[in-house]
Amino acid sequence: MSKMKAIKTFRDLLSFLTVIPLGKTEDFIVTAAEAIFLFPVAGAFIGLLGAAYFVGCSYLTSHLFVFANNIIPYTPVEFLSRLVPAVMTLAFLLVLTGLQHFDGLVDLGNAAGLRNAEERRAVAHAWTVTYKGAILALFVEFIAVIGLFFLNWDFAFKALIASEVAAKLAMVTIARFGQPTHKGLGSRFLSKAKQKRTVAAYFLAVIIVLPLFGFTSFGLVLSAGIILTSVLLGALMVRVAKNVFGGVSGDAIGATNEIVRAASLVFAAGVLMV
Repeated sequence: MSKMKAIKTFRDLLSFLTVIPLGKTEDFIVTAAEAIFLFPVAGAFIGLLGAAYFVGCSYLTSHLFVFANNIIPYTPVEFLSRLVPAVMTLAFLLVLTGLQHFDGLVDLGNAAGLRNAEERRAVAHAWTVTYKGAILALFVEFIAVIGLFFLNWDFAFKALIASEVAAKLAMVTIARFGQPTHKGLGSRFLSKAKQKRTVAAYFLAVIIVLPLFGFTSFGLVLSAGIILTSVLLGALMVRVAKNVFGGVSGDAIGATNEIVRAASLVFAAGVLMV
């Protein structure tokens, strides 16, 4: 791959996965689908942005709440210094990705429990939010906030990068092993994910995540756990998507991203506290 093609590929990947204005070309979706095996690399960059935002928020809010405590005694400085950056960082990631994955999570909740696949697909494409969609979406994002809440600055920086890599790897997994509900945007990615080179996504994820936590026994267990969580949940979402939509759709892929991010952050927090 030439340097110019590599730059265009990465730019088109970010144009598809985020709202960063990079001057996307008309064929950016085609390029993103062909380069689906590079999703973990794009995830690492998105995670890096989120990690930097988290550290900045943590630094500013900790000083702000210490100052507030001088004015308003008994302000829960430590609690707020953990909660506010966690919420703000998650909001940043949702906005950075244009809420498209979050929308998939809502649609998955909207469709769950309906009688047949046609009704489920119809409600998923409707501009409505049911109580089931709202509950599922809020619950998953709440889990992500909980995970961040219990991570210190340094560890959270690494975990945010790893969680985005894991989320994108899960998107590759559900696309690789799932069958499309219909011909459309999602089916384009699913067809490209069936290619042999998609296996490279798993190697790339390991190469990125493993150095983050180091080569100690603790780091190896944590890295392996995050990657394994990603793959297992991605495979599980294939079954969920089939049961709810009759196959894998763009909504199912987006929902997978949000679920795996939250699970990865909670897993990292749990391992850290053990």
